[in-house]
Amino acid sequence: MSTLTSNPTQVQKWGAEALGTFWLVLGGCGTAIFAGEEVGFLGVALAFGLTVVTGAYAFGPVSGGHFNPAVTVGLAVAKRFSWKDVPGYVVVQVVGASVAGLVLYVIANGVEGFSAEGAFATNGYDDRSPGGFSLGSVLLAEALLTAVFLFIILGVSRKRAAVGWGGLTIGLGLTLIHLISIPISNTSVNPARSLGVAWFAGGDALSQVWAFVVAPIVGAAIAGVAHDAILGRDDD
Repeated sequence: MSTLTSNPTQVQKWGAEALGTFWLVLGGCGTAIFAGEEVGFLGVALAFGLTVVTGAYAFGPVSGGHFNPAVTVGLAVAKRFSWKDVPGYVVVQVVGASVAGLVLYVIANGVEGFSAEGAFATNGYDDRSPGGFSLGSVLLAEALLTAVFLFIILGVSRKRAAVGWGGLTIGLGLTLIHLISIPISNTSVNPARSLGVAWFAGGDALSQVWAFVVAPIVGAAIAGVAHDAILGRDDD
C-alpha cells in the first residue's frame, strides 16, 4: 500500500476533500445547469449520486470522503471525527465547491445571452423553490434529509458494516434524497454545494443561502447526537 493511502498528511487530506467537493459541484450542478432540461430531475439526482460514489472511492481513502461541511460537523458530533480538524475540512470544502462554481460560470458564459441570475443550480424557498415551497417546508426537508444522510453514512461506516459497499450506498442514498427534494429546494443537504454556485447567481440567491447552511448543519448535528441512542454504539 502506498504512503499516500496508508498515512496521508493533513495537506493531502485537505486536497482530497477539496477535489471531492469540486467534483461533486462540477458533476451535480454542472448536469443541472447544462443538461437539466434533457435529463430532468432523475438525471440530476443520478449525477449527484454518481459524483459521491466516484469521489468516495477515489478520494475517500485519503480524507474520509466527506465533501460536505454538514457531514464533517455531524461526524464530529458523533465522535467519529476530531473537532480540531473540522475548520480545515470546512474551508477546503467551500473552496473546492467555489472553484467548481467559478469553472461552471466561465463555461456557461460561452453561450451568448447567458445569465446566472435566478438560476445556476442554486437552492431557494418561496418564489425561488422549484415547487414554490415555503421557508418552513424547505428548512424541515433540508434538516430531515441531511439527518437521514448522516444516519446512512454513520451506518455504513460501522465496524459491522459490509466492507467495500459504503461509497455505493452513500451515493444511492444521496440520489434518493435528490429525487425527494429537488422539487422542494433544488436539494442542498450540503452548505458547500449551495455556496459554491450562489456566489455567481446574484443577490436573491445569496439572500437565501443561509437556510442551506443552517438547516443541513442542524440536521447533521441531530443525527450525530441521536445515532448511538437509536442504533447503539459502534464496537470499539
